[in-house]
Amino acid sequence: MKAGLVSLVGLPNAGKSTLLNRLVGTKLAIVSDKPQTTRTRILGVRTYPEGQVVYVDTPGIHRPTHRMNVRMLDTARDAMRDVDVVGVVLDVSQKPGGGQQHLFEMVRHVPTPVVLVLNKVDLVAKMKLLPIIDRLRQEREFADIVPVSALSGHNVERLEQVFLSHLPEGEPLYPADYLTDQPERVFVAEIVREQVLQHTHAELPFSTAVIVDKFEEPEREKGLMRLYCSILVERESQKPIIIGRHGEMIKTIGTAAREQLERFFDTKVFLDLHVKVKSAWREDERILDELFNKPL
Repeated sequence: MKAGLVSLVGLPNAGKSTLLNRLVGTKLAIVSDKPQTTRTRILGVRTYPEGQVVYVDTPGIHRPTHRMNVRMLDTARDAMRDVDVVGVVLDVSQKPGGGQQHLFEMVRHVPTPVVLVLNKVDLVAKMKLLPIIDRLRQEREFADIVPVSALSGHNVERLEQVFLSHLPEGEPLYPADYLTDQPERVFVAEIVREQVLQHTHAELPFSTAVIVDKFEEPEREKGLMRLYCSILVERESQKPIIIGRHGEMIKTIGTAAREQLERFFDTKVFLDLHVKVKSAWREDERILDELFNKPL
């Protein structure tokens, strides 16, 4: 049996979260076409006949502009330590640039095997893919280079076998039915934030956050779960964007989030959303402690 940790690192929008969801077989990480969607470490466990892989999704590598971004980068760096394999996820449809070089520098001296995952191959003509692979082989000695499409699932089974092949022999780290260490409150906040990202303007994703104020479990099986959340924005002018005309936007966000939460928890959900203005919350250590799942 093989068992160990695989850390997924890469630039923003490389498709790490989509890949994590594909690898574990269910939705653990929210997905958006906006950069810096993933803010914290997300752990997902998959048990195979040959062994168990603990996948760790991380925030995208980017230039920090706030304390929150610094914490995101620290999270990504920490996730490359004390793991058995590092999977560098690259959007192969994007032209190489300074961000890619910085990413390769970060993993240059990683002592564990580094697997280069070329994602979004469905967006690249096959005749162009081999020259790209040949060029990337010159960057460093990767343990493997695997082209995949996390969105369609193309070649993901091979990637799973590659990850397993580089793991040490050992007993499973978690029970066979274990999925994630994500607290339910964090999952709720992220599902609401995903709908905010999906339905609002481009400038809002970076300056919004979701806090779960109250989480009430159902009193009986299949009973009503009550969730009360605050959507944080930085400026008064952003508040009406979230609320919308006659409250239509926040209703749309709440309905979409509630439907997802009901499927995940397999019970009825009452979801109450409020918008709060909290200037410079990205610099507020107390709020960041809650968002990054540290005890207050």
